[in-house]
Amino acid sequence: MSTIDTALQNLNITLPPAPKPVASYVPYVKTGNLVFVSGQIAMRDGKIQIAGPIPSAQSIEQGQQAARICLINALAVLKDACGGEGGGLDRVARIVRIGVFVQSNDGFDQQAKVANGASDLLIAIFGDAGRHARAAVGTNALPLNTTVEIELLAELKT
Repeated sequence: MSTIDTALQNLNITLPPAPKPVASYVPYVKTGNLVFVSGQIAMRDGKIQIAGPIPSAQSIEQGQQAARICLINALAVLKDACGGEGGGLDRVARIVRIGVFVQSNDGFDQQAKVANGASDLLIAIFGDAGRHARAAVGTNALPLNTTVEIELLAELKT
């Protein structure tokens, strides 16, 4: 079992099949040693799990959970980009950056706390290679009314 698979198992996380795009884009693009993962939403089994803005419809903690779901979906896509089985996510040299978009009510300014749901999970999975640059941005709406959307940039080992 790979190092990353062991970390996921220890965290009681099973990666789902990589989500299919819901519009006109590809799940990821590889260029050189970089993999750009398209924005992933808080969806499981074809259903949005956490919807609506923070704080009127969801709490910061629910937003953190949505960020975790988004990240798990992004990792499923990244694993496909790495060739799936046979090393898969162990090919990741480091997580370079994530962009976290949080559906927010006017005046809400705690997007960074919501984004920590994903950032903390990346560090738990990848260790120091999971430490990344980040943007946490508030927006008035996201696709399918999801609470959080996350994009990810990773560097692969040569």
